[in-house]
Amino acid sequence: MTRRQLMRHSAWFGSAVVLVVAGGEVISHVAGQPAPPIVDDPHALKFVQISDSHLGFTGPANLAVTETFSAAIQQINALPYRPDFVMHTGDLTHLATAAQFDQVAQMMKGLHTGKTLTVPGEHDSIDDHGQKYRQFFGAGTVGDGWYSFDMKGVHFLSLVNTLSLEKLGHLGTAQLEFIRRDVAGLSSDTPIVVFSHIPLFAMFPGWGWATDDATQALSYLRRFSSVTCLNGHVHQLFTKTEGNVTFHSATTTAYPLPAPGKAPAPTPMVLPAGKLKQALGIREVTYRKGDSPLAVKDVVLG
Repeated sequence: MTRRQLMRHSAWFGSAVVLVVAGGEVISHVAGQPAPPIVDDPHALKFVQISDSHLGFTGPANLAVTETFSAAIQQINALPYRPDFVMHTGDLTHLATAAQFDQVAQMMKGLHTGKTLTVPGEHDSIDDHGQKYRQFFGAGTVGDGWYSFDMKGVHFLSLVNTLSLEKLGHLGTAQLEFIRRDVAGLSSDTPIVVFSHIPLFAMFPGWGWATDDATQALSYLRRFSSVTCLNGHVHQLFTKTEGNVTFHSATTTAYPLPAPGKAPAPTPMVLPAGKLKQALGIREVTYRKGDSPLAVKDVVLG
């Protein structure tokens, strides 16, 4: 396989891989080798993505999800820099109870960061269309919890595609109009980063790993030179590039899921003793104003 094919079609469990997004391509280097220069720039934008903590989950795939989420928080706090923000891309809880939301909120207050941000997963809206989620994490959002913001030359979209689920993720007419209006006045050389829980590309529709109206949303972003979409939901690392848009699926702090099509259903995987933390991790992202690449580094908890 060529480098491009490998990066488009490979998935990793527990790999510490550095990815640099440049001109619509994804270039990798092995963790442990010298990082791209922008990673060490003290003036660069630096943020961390965590995902799928599933607080409240009980099962053999991970008997201590609170402890592994706590380990992820400790790993973030041990970074040699203070992230501008930490984004949790959904499934904060497993059963969307008020007690579980409160536990996540209290734990995330311990993060050493400029701010903490979230988007909801489907587990965060099991019985109430996300109302309890928004009570805890909806401040400053619009609609059903979506929002945008700017930081150090980057424009961020935080989307909700987990509320009107049939089989696939769904954004809906109101949110699509929000996206269109939100980016209409931006210069085409503005780097765009999009957060969502369910992938905005067709990773594996048979398991619901896709968003049915993502094509419409992405059509508003095609004119931008650099678009990076970061999602959770699939509990594993996966990268895909389509033109100017690069998609990165994140791993989890709770439990791994099988690779697409490698099992009858996406059910929690029980790993051999001592191997779980190698499938869990956090993601560091760095951007320096004036450059088009974003440096993305996935680091395991193990």
